[in-house]
Amino acid sequence: MVTPRILTGFMELLPEDQILFNRMMDTIRGVYEEFGFLPLDTPTIELSEVLLAKAGGETEKQIYRFQKGDHDLALRFDLTVPLARYVAQHENDLVFPFKRYQMSKVFRGERPQKGRFREFYQCDIDIIGIDSLPLYYDAEMPSVIYHVFKKLDFGPFTIRLNNRKVLNGFFSSLGLADQIADVLRTIDKLDKIGEEKVRLELGELGITEAQTDSIMSLIHIKGSTDEILAQVEALPVEDETFREGVSELKEVVSNMRLLGMPDENFEVDLTIARGLDYYTGTVYETRLDDYPQLGSVCSGGRYDNLTGFYTKTNMPGIGISIGLTRLFSQLKEAGILTGGSKTLIKALVVPMGPDQMAAAVQTAGAFRRAGISTDIYSLTKGMKQKMKYASRIGVPYVILIGEEEAAAGKVALKDMSSSEQKIISCEEAIQIVLSR
Repeated sequence: MVTPRILTGFMELLPEDQILFNRMMDTIRGVYEEFGFLPLDTPTIELSEVLLAKAGGETEKQIYRFQKGDHDLALRFDLTVPLARYVAQHENDLVFPFKRYQMSKVFRGERPQKGRFREFYQCDIDIIGIDSLPLYYDAEMPSVIYHVFKKLDFGPFTIRLNNRKVLNGFFSSLGLADQIADVLRTIDKLDKIGEEKVRLELGELGITEAQTDSIMSLIHIKGSTDEILAQVEALPVEDETFREGVSELKEVVSNMRLLGMPDENFEVDLTIARGLDYYTGTVYETRLDDYPQLGSVCSGGRYDNLTGFYTKTNMPGIGISIGLTRLFSQLKEAGILTGGSKTLIKALVVPMGPDQMAAAVQTAGAFRRAGISTDIYSLTKGMKQKMKYASRIGVPYVILIGEEEAAAGKVALKDMSSSEQKIISCEEAIQIVLSR
C-alpha cells in the first residue's frame, strides 16, 4: 500500500480554499482585461537552449531540466522569458505595443520554506513595444495593480517605486560603474538583512567606506513623494543616466496621479533595486501596510534588452507580477483570508424517492436556465442523510420534491440558514434564490 502524499514545496487545496483562490484569480484577471491586456498561455515545457538563453547563476541551478529522446527540455521558471521568446517568434503577427497577461504555473527547484514553493502561480502583465515604449506605461502598470488590490480588499497597501537609472547613474558617479550589478543586488537585501550587514557586504566587494556612506545617504532620503524627488533632483550629481532617471521618475509620478492614484497608495523609495539584472528603468514593489511581514506581494519593472537573445529587433518592455500562490498561502497563514464557501451550487434538488427523479431533473434544468448553479441529490438515502449532506456541503437552499409536490407541479423550498420551508411553484422558488 502506497502512502498518499505530495512533494514538499507544492500547494494542494481543499475545495473551500480552492474557491477562494479561484475568486482571487478571477478578480485579478478581470482587472487585467479591463486595462486591455490580452490572454496568453505559453507551454509549460520549453527547449532548454531557448529557455536558458539568459539564465545563469542561482536561476539556472533552480531549473527543472530533463532529457526526453533527443530533446534537452526544461520547465519554465517564470513567465517573462517565455514571453520574450513568444514576441520574438511572432513579432510579424502581433500588434505593438503588445499588452498581454498570463496566469500560469511556474517551477523552481529551490529549497522549500515558508511562503516559498517549487510550483506556483504567477499572474503577470507585460507591455512590449518596438524600438520604443512610451513612459506613460510605467505609470499604467502601478495603476493596474492599484485597482487589483483595491478590489481584493486586503486593507491599505503601498506601491513603492524607484528608477534603476537613478541608482546606476549615482553609482557610476562614485566610480563604481563596473560593480553596479553587485551593488544593486546587495542593496536589494536591505530590508532582509539590515544596514549593518549591507555595509559589510559592500565592503567585501571593495567598496570604500566613503562610497558606502554616499550610497546610504542616497537611499535613506525620506519625506513625501514630492520632497524625495526634490531632494534627489538637488543632488550635485552630473551623471547623464542619473539625471535621466530622476526626470523619468518625476514623469511617472505625474502620470500616476493623472490616472487617479491617490498619494497614500504609492511612494518613491530609493532602496528599491530589484535584484534581477534585466531591469533598466522604473521598478516597483507592493506591500500590504498592515502586514509588513509578508514582504513584497507584487513586483516588476521596465526592461529594455530582454528579447536580445532571440531577435535583432529592439523590443523594450515593462511588466509586473503577482505571485498568487505565495500571496494566498501567506494571507491564509496571517488569518486575512477567511470564510470561503464550501460549495459553488446555490440550490440542491432532492427527490424524496425514485419516482420523483424525473421532476427533480426538470426542476434542476429550470434553475440552471435561470443562471443558478444547481445540483441533484440522486442517492437513495433516507431524509436525515440527505439533509446532512446538504448541510455539510453548505448549500443555501434545498429544493424538496415529494409525491404531492410532483403531482401539483410545486416544490418545497427550504432555506438552510433559517430552516424555513414553504411549498411554492418552481418559478417562485427561482426568484427567491435569485434575489439572495
